[in-house]
Amino acid sequence: MAPCQQRRQQASVEVCVELFVGNLPWTVDDAGLQALFAQHGNVQRAKVITDRETGKSRGFGFVTMASPADGQKAIQALNGTDSGGRALTVRAAEDRRSDGGGGGGGGGGGGRGGGGGGYG
Repeated sequence: MAPCQQRRQQASVEVCVELFVGNLPWTVDDAGLQALFAQHGNVQRAKVITDRETGKSRGFGFVTMASPADGQKAIQALNGTDSGGRALTVRAAEDRRSDGGGGGGGGGGGGRGGGGGGYG
């Protein structure tokens, strides 16, 4: 992951791109995911998301490609293709950090009834 961090500091160099990979076969692990994407570019990191309690795959993961060009190549080559009887979904991952954190729920909504506040 360090090469990506270094590249972000240099504006003239392409940065890494993270891809979301959905509908993975339940048997695919990190190494299998990396091997699948390595055929289409330089993979910095591949991670299958697992259930905390069981350790089993949740059927999706993330792959960090070394450049936007490698990411596009992987999306074009793999999105919709069959892997273990399942059609893969491959797209650019949404940056969870850029939205300012979770939704935070709605505002207070006021009290019950039709009274408009006030004391009397």
